[in-house]
Amino acid sequence: MKKLFYILAVVVLIASSGCSKQFLEDMQPYNQYGEDQIFSNEELTEWYIARLYNYYFVSYKNPLQTVIGLYNNDRSNMTEEIGGTIPNYINPTKTLINASDADGYYGKTSSSVSNNPYTRIRFCNDLLEKMNDPVSASLSTEFKNEARGQAYMLRALQYFDLVRIYGGVPIVLTVENNSTTDVSIQTPRSTSSECFAQIVKDLDSAAALLPMIWDAPSDNYGKMTAAAAIAMKSRVLLTAASPLFNKDWDNQGSDKWKAALQAGLDAETKLSAAGYGLYGSNAKDWSEMAFTGNAKFNKEAIMVFQFSNSSTSSAGFNNSWENQVRPTDYDGGGGLSATKQMLDLFPLASGKRPTLANGYVDTFFFENRDPRFYRTFEFSGEKWGIKGNENKTTWFYRWKPSEDGKVSYYGNNQTNSPAIVRKNSNPDADSTSFNYSNTSIIEYRYAELLLNIAECYAATGDINHAVQYIGKIRARVGIPADNNYGVGNLTTKYQAIEAVLYERRVELAYEGKRFWDVQRWMLYDNTDRSGNTVQKLGLNPINGTERDGYYWQAKDFTDTDPLTAADRNILIDPDASDFKAQLDQLKAVYEKHFVMTPLDKAWDQVNGAAVSIDFRPNYYLSGLPSSVLSTNGWLEQTIGWNDYSGAAGTFDYQK
Repeated sequence: MKKLFYILAVVVLIASSGCSKQFLEDMQPYNQYGEDQIFSNEELTEWYIARLYNYYFVSYKNPLQTVIGLYNNDRSNMTEEIGGTIPNYINPTKTLINASDADGYYGKTSSSVSNNPYTRIRFCNDLLEKMNDPVSASLSTEFKNEARGQAYMLRALQYFDLVRIYGGVPIVLTVENNSTTDVSIQTPRSTSSECFAQIVKDLDSAAALLPMIWDAPSDNYGKMTAAAAIAMKSRVLLTAASPLFNKDWDNQGSDKWKAALQAGLDAETKLSAAGYGLYGSNAKDWSEMAFTGNAKFNKEAIMVFQFSNSSTSSAGFNNSWENQVRPTDYDGGGGLSATKQMLDLFPLASGKRPTLANGYVDTFFFENRDPRFYRTFEFSGEKWGIKGNENKTTWFYRWKPSEDGKVSYYGNNQTNSPAIVRKNSNPDADSTSFNYSNTSIIEYRYAELLLNIAECYAATGDINHAVQYIGKIRARVGIPADNNYGVGNLTTKYQAIEAVLYERRVELAYEGKRFWDVQRWMLYDNTDRSGNTVQKLGLNPINGTERDGYYWQAKDFTDTDPLTAADRNILIDPDASDFKAQLDQLKAVYEKHFVMTPLDKAWDQVNGAAVSIDFRPNYYLSGLPSSVLSTNGWLEQTIGWNDYSGAAGTFDYQK
């Protein structure tokens, strides 16, 4: 163990996005210290804990990124939220079934230390053991409890992502030394249910040891808390109760749904008593919760990650989101084009679905929408400020001199949509330094907890309570209470479940949650193994669909911009008293000058050819990769995947 410790200790510690700026800046190299010195000194033990946060969250730079330690956009890119990128799992030209095709997240045997899931678990186990070892006898009981609580929480988070990717995995709760001959450490895969039970046990331990809110927020804000552990238990048990892991999901009396509901209600009670809740009382507040200030308690932020606004890497990491979403004429990265599926998704102002029968016309997508729509998307003429210009706007349209002529874009905003994503952008961001944003990412919001509860109520057949909890989410942003906040009168549990999943798509849009909802409800296809969830919920499979967009294009061929500065002299402010009149102005400009035009080429392509999403049934959970199976022959391969020798897998992840 000591040899391994010294190998790890030579890593130079840099700031992590998972805790407060001061906490991050405290991380330093400490290879000159031995184990006895580290774990007998509170400051040095804090450095060790800080390194754990670094290993977990160092790559977390924008809210679309998912998976502990990895943090990339791959899973978000497999949803309707983002078009144009075709990861292997939705690529119809690929068939992934062999161990060599499986997700490599698990890690592999290596002669050197690497930042993979079981390395992070080993660090947690090491910290837990040291806090119960005589070496730490000089540390205060309070400090040791807080250290242990963070280790339990971090270990639970890592096992949760392993289970969401592979199903059941080996559970290792002690520090083990590498050996090719010691059969005692040849740990087999535990069932998914056993893994969920261990995750819950760790979360309960963390909740018992950590504070609900840390003292001295300038030093500690962003560290894991009891509140995060309690709320995470709700997310974990909701996942365990969902069709992916629960063959009995369609039974209203399922023990898994009951456990998930109880966990959600317990979390609501305990967190609200500690001061957590929905932030603000209107849509403007809703849009501002992510940049209320670093190291300042935000009642909605159950798990929050903070960033530095410094261009110096040693001072901390920056949030990349601000630069990504800002368009070209803001000196941003070009913007994130909104798919037509997302523009057509959000409710109307009444809360009703945007259907033709309810008066929705997709050409004028900006009319009469849910207040969250105007804070999630930016469209032509809408106010989107920057530092020094709170009323700045931009436009998204194009023109060309002839059918085959060169296309020009206003402001060089070459987007695939007449709207782009703006959610969680700071209207006071400095346009000279979008790359150095310090806007927080709230990974777990109180709103999600309420929606977890709503989903459990729906699945257990309590439709009234499910609708009430959806209503809490909608009331906060100003949707009228009429007709159950626009949800209507639901008569079956399937309608209620679908209504909750719909609300999650809206409320949690572009926060890295959509893929996990699609995965756990198995919504890409409609199979017996999924319990035919797509059909029962009244949905259409995602397979066979394409992410689509369109342009606002000048009606007539022209060499010059079809709009004058006077035409563009529109400031659309959703908080203004004449907001509707402002939208009417934009509509008049569109009707006079533009036409809705299909994209020049398909947004979703593989090798230049248009494709539709094709997510195979065995992709919901990956098999173990060949790099793992080749050196751990006792591990069973997952059903739907071939093992290292080519034989069909036998591990059932629904047990």
